[in-house]
Amino acid sequence: MKYRNRTLAALVAVGALSLAACSSGDADETTAPTGGDGEADFSGETLKVLHYEGDDSAMGIAWNRAIEIFEEQTGATVDLQVTAFEDLNASAEQLFDSSDAPDVSEYNKGNGTAGQLAAIGVIQNLDDAYEKYGWADKLGAGIDTIAKYNEDGVMGSGSFYGVPNYGEFVFMYYNVEMFEEYGVEVPTSEAELEAAMQTFVDAGITPLTTSAQEYPMGQLWYQLALSQADRSFVDAYQLYTEEVNWQGEEISYATETLDEWVSKGYISSDVSGMTAEDAGLQYINGEVPMFYSGSWWYGRMLSDVTDFTVGITNWPGTTLTPGSGGNIWVVPVESEQPELAEIFIDITMSPEVQALMGESGGLPVAANTADVQDADAQALIELFNEVNDRDGLSFYPDWPTPSFYGDLNGVMQGLVNGTFSPEQAQSELENYYESYVSTVR
Repeated sequence: MKYRNRTLAALVAVGALSLAACSSGDADETTAPTGGDGEADFSGETLKVLHYEGDDSAMGIAWNRAIEIFEEQTGATVDLQVTAFEDLNASAEQLFDSSDAPDVSEYNKGNGTAGQLAAIGVIQNLDDAYEKYGWADKLGAGIDTIAKYNEDGVMGSGSFYGVPNYGEFVFMYYNVEMFEEYGVEVPTSEAELEAAMQTFVDAGITPLTTSAQEYPMGQLWYQLALSQADRSFVDAYQLYTEEVNWQGEEISYATETLDEWVSKGYISSDVSGMTAEDAGLQYINGEVPMFYSGSWWYGRMLSDVTDFTVGITNWPGTTLTPGSGGNIWVVPVESEQPELAEIFIDITMSPEVQALMGESGGLPVAANTADVQDADAQALIELFNEVNDRDGLSFYPDWPTPSFYGDLNGVMQGLVNGTFSPEQAQSELENYYESYVSTVR
């Protein structure tokens, strides 16, 4: 899922996402774009690049450096356009097939997003570029699941339609000093997590912030379901291998638990109208001790949090967790500079840019391990590798259908507001899910 504005997902082991994946060449060396026929000069040309990362995010920092390298090496100029995740999610199908299309864009991976656009021909097949630049070798086994889509738009097989150059996953951010002040230990089970949240509620503090208006609460709901699930559930939900039981133990546990947590004050009912940014700022400003969200926030947390120590830990007592390769670079069908787009993508995969992403708090997929020395970066990588080592990455809850992101958010808001009981919420989600999946299963 997402770094969603600031930022914002098979089922195979995605160990290749760990920083152990190495690329050839020295860390301070970036290959000049030759296109295979000697170095090219694109002076006077313009490449339109679109993404939705903040300047202070790890991806934003790395990609700004990629732009500098690209302009130095090609002589071309980059027209950088920055949007919000939600805006692009809603407009990509029309935008990428119009005269206003960017030449290369970050875009959300998964069946309902990149897969849908690949199936209808709105983004370009990149098989030739993968062969030319050797991107598959840099990604390693497994991570190409989110880069490949078949003729129905289902991930994991078919042709390449995008290039992920970072990994991502979801975990708990916590306020170290607040935990210490109230005598709370880092939870190692959901029972301990609930006990910790009750301690904060007893002290008049809402323990866990989230957003039902945008992606965080949907990801929290999915994590709760995953805590009761195995890989076959993920395969069924994401890859349509069998029917999903929407009143079964996994989904019922998730929905009922969230409903209970709202009623107990572990989560405020205010989250119904909160954005992801609102939730993140509550944590950054020290108003709440816990925020469950993704690695895309990490660099910003390190730079913006000044009054307490940022702690990070995986969700307690589970094997599976939301996560995947990161969002992907795609080339719209109406790109006017597809050759330059491929050169730019290749630069984002270079050792220099990948190492910078790691040093800035991101999870690069093609960096040399020795190039990342920062202790905070290593802490994130260690946490990510814990998930990889147990084959835990389970993608994101909104992937199965083109509209499920908005559908899930709407149902989460209804659950918080009391419009839906847990059973009604699950029935609503089942209707949304099956209306699409039944046509492709």
